[in-house]
Amino acid sequence: MDESNPECKQAAGVFTPVVDRNRCEGKQECVKVCPYQVFSMVTVPREERSGLTLRGKIKGYVHKWQQAYAVNGAACHACGLCISACPEKAITLLRV
Repeated sequence: MDESNPECKQAAGVFTPVVDRNRCEGKQECVKVCPYQVFSMVTVPREERSGLTLRGKIKGYVHKWQQAYAVNGAACHACGLCISACPEKAITLLRV
């Protein structure tokens, strides 16, 4: 458990967040709540767009292809704040 944030359940690097590209609408809630600056808003690269579902492509286009990326996933302490904050339920934690 992380002493600096009692909600965190693991040491950094045990879990990493995974963002579902077909669900994320880039509302930045995960960026706002993460105490370890794990997330950043990034433009989805063109090469990643082709693998999206039709719904994912429409969401991407509407939101100007801005989505959350776990750019600092190794800093994740598995507190789950991002999961709770995401209105699209687009984030899961994956054991590394």
